[in-house]
Amino acid sequence: MIETRGLTKRFGDVLAVDNLSLDVAEGEVFGLLGPNGAGKTTTVRMLTCLIAPTAGEAWVNGHKVGEEDMAIRQCVGILTESPGLYERLNAQQNLTLYAKLYGVDDVDGQVQKYLSLLGLWERRAEPVGSFSKGMKQKLAIARALIHEPKVLFLDEPTAALDPEAARLVRDFIVEVKGEGRTIFLCTHNLDEADRLCDRIAVMRQHLIQVDTPARLRRSLYGRQIVLQLQEISPAVLSAVRELPFVRHVQQEDRRLIISLDDPETQNPILVRRVVEAGGAVQFVSEQQHSLEEVYFTLMNEESQERAR
Repeated sequence: MIETRGLTKRFGDVLAVDNLSLDVAEGEVFGLLGPNGAGKTTTVRMLTCLIAPTAGEAWVNGHKVGEEDMAIRQCVGILTESPGLYERLNAQQNLTLYAKLYGVDDVDGQVQKYLSLLGLWERRAEPVGSFSKGMKQKLAIARALIHEPKVLFLDEPTAALDPEAARLVRDFIVEVKGEGRTIFLCTHNLDEADRLCDRIAVMRQHLIQVDTPARLRRSLYGRQIVLQLQEISPAVLSAVRELPFVRHVQQEDRRLIISLDDPETQNPILVRRVVEAGGAVQFVSEQQHSLEEVYFTLMNEESQERAR
């Protein structure tokens, strides 16, 4: 659905996006993560034909950027960090304007559909300038979807929203995904990316890593189980370390954090060996690493690589 090959953008001497190659599948929620200035918004602007690449190629829904820009604009919806609505017009007038610009067949029906879905139908006659930040963001989402695009680009969709409005937006993203649309999501909210995205890409001008959140965790940390004991004796610690399938052991107070390749098979053997060595096991759980930990690990590794 989205393909880039060596996509590059320079603004004078500033390299904003460097040789970016990605493939995003149809119906996928794909997250693009990175610090401010990493090139995320520039990437979205190139893929939606708002700016031209300096080098490289890209295709959206089979249409080539730079050659079939009008076709791309017809099949994508975009939500920018700043909604940019006509604040003197009311909600219904805003959506009607954009529906007509997109050549929507049933303008009134589409406007009512999306204002209702996002809880704005009862406020349709009010000027947008009187709306809260959350209401404006919901209206901007309705605008991005009014022409039923196959690909939806969301740039910080929940930025500066209160928890209730942010949850509504996230729920709506899940609903849109269920309709088979492809969603390209730029966000600083790592918990949000973890919950919503099928795969994520971490970039800082160039691509650092791309995979599912689960596989990124596994590639960086392996699988780790936490063994909570009443007491950790030298005999217990020695027994654990002697097991051939134990890759690494770390002690924290009365907990052992143990790296294994196959916990489902190896946990019973491990627990039995600990008990035989005199250990009293209180509970066993799997260590869960947040996407934030993954993100900062990748960023630190990339910074060290640059420094060499």
